[in-house]
Amino acid sequence: MKILQFPLARISIAFILGIVSFPFFKPHPNYIFGGLFLCLLLLLFFHFMSRKKDDFKIIFGVSALLSSFLLGISTSVIHRETYRALHYTNQLKDYETPHLINLVVNEKLKKTKKNTRYTATIKSVDKQQSIGKIILNIKKPNQIDSIKIGAELNVIGKLYKNRGSFNPNQFDYGKYLENQEIYAQVYANETQIKIIGKQKTIWSQFSNFRTKIIENLTLSNFKKEELNILIALLLGQQQDISPEILKDYQYAGAVHILSVSGLHVGFILMFITFLLKPLSNSKRNAILKLAVILISLWTYGILAGLSASVVRSVTMFSFVAIGIHLRRTVNIFHTLLVSIFLILLWKPSFLFDVGFQLSYLALFFILWLQPLLSNIWHPKNKIAQYIWDIVTVSTAAQIGAMPLSIYYFHQFPGLFFVTNIIVLPMLGIIMIVGLIAIIIAIFGVVPLFIVKPLEFLIEFLNSIIHWVATFEDFIIKNISFNKEMLIASYLVIIFCVLWFKNKEFKTLILTLISIILLQWIFIYSKFKTENAHELIVFNATKYSIITERKNDLVTVLSNDSILETIDDNLAIQSYLVGNFCKIKAKKSIGNLLYFKNKKILIIDSSSIFSEKIKPDILIITNSPKLNLKRLLSKWKPEQVVVDGSNYKSYARMWEATCRKEKIPFHNTNEKGFYKL
Repeated sequence: MKILQFPLARISIAFILGIVSFPFFKPHPNYIFGGLFLCLLLLLFFHFMSRKKDDFKIIFGVSALLSSFLLGISTSVIHRETYRALHYTNQLKDYETPHLINLVVNEKLKKTKKNTRYTATIKSVDKQQSIGKIILNIKKPNQIDSIKIGAELNVIGKLYKNRGSFNPNQFDYGKYLENQEIYAQVYANETQIKIIGKQKTIWSQFSNFRTKIIENLTLSNFKKEELNILIALLLGQQQDISPEILKDYQYAGAVHILSVSGLHVGFILMFITFLLKPLSNSKRNAILKLAVILISLWTYGILAGLSASVVRSVTMFSFVAIGIHLRRTVNIFHTLLVSIFLILLWKPSFLFDVGFQLSYLALFFILWLQPLLSNIWHPKNKIAQYIWDIVTVSTAAQIGAMPLSIYYFHQFPGLFFVTNIIVLPMLGIIMIVGLIAIIIAIFGVVPLFIVKPLEFLIEFLNSIIHWVATFEDFIIKNISFNKEMLIASYLVIIFCVLWFKNKEFKTLILTLISIILLQWIFIYSKFKTENAHELIVFNATKYSIITERKNDLVTVLSNDSILETIDDNLAIQSYLVGNFCKIKAKKSIGNLLYFKNKKILIIDSSSIFSEKIKPDILIITNSPKLNLKRLLSKWKPEQVVVDGSNYKSYARMWEATCRKEKIPFHNTNEKGFYKL
């Protein structure tokens, strides 16, 4: 690949590997900074030596890569707030009692059924100076549902540390938050919150300016759903989009248009460039145009919330604009690499953002693969050429993002190319009219002659998306796909494209080897499944789920009311997909199980059981009233398991009893699922 011949490409890859490796090692800062300083000295020494002797060029290259790798780790260390003594995780020892927390609201998140949610920065805990980000959850209903960004609050509540995934193969939300430098959440009702002031920062001013625009759009008599789509398309705020519409966009393969990305920022660049076209191309005006474009791009980026995809797009198109206005040929791959390097240098946690990964992969494959696809056919008709360009761009982007998308979401929309052919032309019109509406909304209410056509266009867009989404036979769901298959898939794609570009024998061999590797990984994953036998007690509230897996067949035991909808249960689906399995049978939970020569007694709320059983393992569900101490002294089981369907007070009481009797105790609500 020619791109790997760029020194910046190799440096960027080493830098990214440093960021990726940091969570696994978490080294002491002194060692990392000392190692980086030593490497930079060696780099400088070998740089001078390579001028005299060519033999030192290889050593210089290795030193540069090692320095980049350590720079990646150093950047992660610098941005990791937990290394600072003032961080609340280093100050708080007691998480069981409420604290007085002074904080500043940063961003509004998507609401849940029970809470209105915000990210916030802590200023002090119990009047002691502190730092760090948390999530503030305000219980519904409340009268303070719209706290402005930048508001300073006093909150009385407990801090709850992030918890990992409590069921097998489920998305680890705690780890996701940790990558965003959020380590705890606080839950409070409105009586525990007091607004004491407001901090004026550039971020809060832009955020509240965006809120003002949204308020004026709301006053313009837009229909609710259409307004939420408009706000997502142009301002990057998806919090209020209904789950049903979001699901339609996902199934149709068009969810990417709801996140402000390169498509939107590129359009903004074209729009501003068009508005500035009347200005002459003198040197002075060129500088003025460039300044206006850069200010417009970054203003729009801040208004859109500076998410990972927005920062990526604005940074990249800023370099494109600079190159164009300096009348220099811009190498788009260099621009891509510089934007990656600068963004991760500023905020390395973006690397772990799914949107960041998907957008960069899609963009890279558009630049690398789309020209090859475009050369397959050269239609003479302009309309056919336009449609063909959309198809090739969409196909290249989907090929690049497909393995990663399947790995994270385990589904693939088969009609994505149909959606893009129909949607992209409409999107351009919606953005033109939408930008005009937003500019007017800065000053007041948008007139009806703009509102109604825009409303109609978005309504028509939603109806097309819904129509495509109804063809569920084209949506491939619940695809089992592990990390090893992800890496092998990209090797297959890369070598196939290289062979397509240059049909050499060695490239063909590498392509065949990568295909064999992917097949071998799949066969090995299935082999592990075919030789597995395990029983799992899941963590679920209000009901119980137990599964027994033998090879790739799973028997699900649960309450009768749950068994009817168990196929749609996220915990079960994650387990099946993650282990290449399928459901063999669904049964009601009984009171006695036998597994690997172990006798398992299940006591539920009825508390009906025989004391003559003497189980090896005792599972307690649905908060039964029983004298556990007497039973333990009589049975002496190897293990007591309590699932999430029990009252927390009961679980604490049973844990204390087991501790006294010196019997192992497992509470799925604290330790996660139990596996036998």
